[in-house]
Amino acid sequence: MEINENENFRDSIATINEEGKRSWIYPKKPSGTLYKYRSWISYLLLAFLLIAPFVKINGNQFFMFNVLERRFNIFSFPFWPQDFHLFVISMIIGVVFVTLFTVVFGRLFFGWICPQTIFMEMVFRRIEYAIEGDRGKQIRLDKQTWNAEKIKKRVLKWSIFFFISFIVANVFLAYLIGSDRLLEYVFSSPLDHLSTLISLLIFTSVFYFVFTWFREQVCIIACPYGRLQGVLLDNQSVVVAYDYKRGEKTSGRAKFKKNENRDILDKGDCIDCKQCVHVCPTGIDIRNGTQLECINCTACIDECDDIMIKVGLPKGLIRYASIDNIENKTPFLFTTRMKGYSIVLGILMVVFVGMLFLRNDVEATILRLPGQLYEAKKNNIIRNVYTYKMINKTSKDIEGIRFKLLSHEGSIELVPNLKFSIDKQGLAEGSLFIDLPKSVIKKDKVILKIGVFSNKKLIETTITNFLGPRGYK
Repeated sequence: MEINENENFRDSIATINEEGKRSWIYPKKPSGTLYKYRSWISYLLLAFLLIAPFVKINGNQFFMFNVLERRFNIFSFPFWPQDFHLFVISMIIGVVFVTLFTVVFGRLFFGWICPQTIFMEMVFRRIEYAIEGDRGKQIRLDKQTWNAEKIKKRVLKWSIFFFISFIVANVFLAYLIGSDRLLEYVFSSPLDHLSTLISLLIFTSVFYFVFTWFREQVCIIACPYGRLQGVLLDNQSVVVAYDYKRGEKTSGRAKFKKNENRDILDKGDCIDCKQCVHVCPTGIDIRNGTQLECINCTACIDECDDIMIKVGLPKGLIRYASIDNIENKTPFLFTTRMKGYSIVLGILMVVFVGMLFLRNDVEATILRLPGQLYEAKKNNIIRNVYTYKMINKTSKDIEGIRFKLLSHEGSIELVPNLKFSIDKQGLAEGSLFIDLPKSVIKKDKVILKIGVFSNKKLIETTITNFLGPRGYK
């Protein structure tokens, strides 16, 4: 089968040349209404990203993902390893939401909200534009020899990039180990926490490498979402699309000529200026259709609208639209697949909210000491030895904790035999004895229900097994 030369873009990506080497992208500085909206959203999200780990509600960090200690805070709600099922459900909800969003709006999430896109386009590229100039100046600077001007601009740019990467790495670390510990490390000697300093420098190097060299390759090569969208998108998905019917018509694209009536000649509205290509941060030609490299950043929409205004043609040659809308003028329809994803998302959210309300602020586990049999005491008393573990998930200390049997007659004796307290978000462990009269033991293994009290208030219940004499009647 012979491949049409116009279809060659499907066999390669814009960032790789014919020799298989890196082809550097120099996108034109974007502007326009949608870019302005993107800027507002981006700076709002950037502010949230930088501030969130330092915000506390009821003493809990707003967001924290301490993988090493397996402690997570989401919207200031603490999650412990015992709440892992909630964390898994929340992640599944996120995946289903992004999937539904993609089915309806394509890769819009990654053009407007993705941290990689926001940092690259709204921070690092803007610094690059300020130091090196727009597309043409950057190309000329790259080609010129290493003179004083080029060295000055490149060193200045790379220094600022490294500084920002260092700040981002610190914020990232605050999400991982907690902002309090980070600030403690910042104001102490680096030699006291050398391993953390090394980790910080590794994070800094990764961020610097990504935003200085790897750049759009993250979206094209590293991010699997571009390939996933090929499975999720259909003719009803609203994406950044080129209206080829209006742009091509019968005679195809043609350069703009003043005082020419394009309708009579049946020429398309596309004047083949290639500005949509020059402004694209991944270097694609949107006129070739939806491609895995497209992140729906809308830069081509703004640029095309600006050109259309200048040549006196209607805006919207490139716009948010579905394939069915362009081909048949079909309005947006909420398809069966979209309804299915919505139902699944709704069910998951109801389950998650329900589990949140049922989640205990205090969790107690009482287990028999491994390898220990029962002990027969005087007065027909049977004793078992247990270990207990209690977790306080709240931001307040819990005092005066004691245990009481709720299901059977008997007694519980702590070791030592005193009430105890648990610090906020703390853990308490210890041992205890449970004594039961022989008269209440009807079989060799009895299930006990135990209440956990803070002073006189019942705060948790738990169950455990009690081992009695085998074959006892």
